[in-house]
Amino acid sequence: MEPVIIVLIILVVLVFIALIKTIQVIPQASAAIVERFGRYTRTLNAGLNIVVPFIDTIRNRIDLREQVVPFPPQPVITQDNLVVNIDTVIYYQVTDARAATYEVASYIQAIEQLTVTTLRNIIGGMDLERTLTSREEINAALRGVLDEATGKWGIRVNRVELKAIEPPTSIQDSMEKQMRADRDKRAAILTAEGTRQAAILTAEGEKQSQILRAEGEAKAAALKAEGEAQAVRTVFEAIHAGDPDQKLLSYQYLQMLPKIAEGDANKLWIVPSEIGDALKGLSGAMGSFGGLGGGGNGSSNGGGSSNLEKNPERREKPQID
Repeated sequence: MEPVIIVLIILVVLVFIALIKTIQVIPQASAAIVERFGRYTRTLNAGLNIVVPFIDTIRNRIDLREQVVPFPPQPVITQDNLVVNIDTVIYYQVTDARAATYEVASYIQAIEQLTVTTLRNIIGGMDLERTLTSREEINAALRGVLDEATGKWGIRVNRVELKAIEPPTSIQDSMEKQMRADRDKRAAILTAEGTRQAAILTAEGEKQSQILRAEGEAKAAALKAEGEAQAVRTVFEAIHAGDPDQKLLSYQYLQMLPKIAEGDANKLWIVPSEIGDALKGLSGAMGSFGGLGGGGNGSSNGGGSSNLEKNPERREKPQID
């Protein structure tokens, strides 16, 4: 009985292994290559698949999702003979599992080497400054070449990114000094422009204030002159409205004489020639009043008037104690 049990156990194990090999579960976004006696038969898609055990074998399981592969820094020589290290990142996706399995031995290694050679060709036609500022151009050119070359491998290159571009240390120091000098220059220019703008604004403010001040003074002078003219017109109109006679004018004229003699520094003052006419009118008026009180005053006043008329026009100022 023991040999029979052993045989049954062996048969059960073989059946179990056959079932395992027969039923193949492929995960989502994956594919499997099936070979029969070493020859490609079909591609298993996601889900439950049945294969012939011990005849069909799974050659390769391929992930159909987009993959990200970073490549180590590669030394590249620019057009101006400078060596820069460039890190690249490739975003690719397998679109044909059969071509990715049979058209190339290792598509990852093939993509890496193709990226390096293409990158050297592109960077070799650029100088360092253009290399540092033309990442989008380099990415587009590199992606176009890779996508065209990897199409027959069943690979689609979605994106190519330059992760880092590292020039030599000496070049980095020179670039930092140049950038620092440019920043200092821009700062000096901005400071000078600010000072110039401030000076212009200050000058414009002073100019505007002087203009406004001059306009104010001109308006004030005009108003003052207009007021004085109005005052003169008012006085003149009042005088003409009152119709003053010669006697009143002579009396007002004599009242202005003390004002002419005011001031300690006035040692000499001039008697106008019109003083005679004023005194004549005033003496006549006083004579009429003197006739009531006596004729002596009238004659004396009249004599004084004639004496003033005959005396010279320049007289010294009388000393008043």
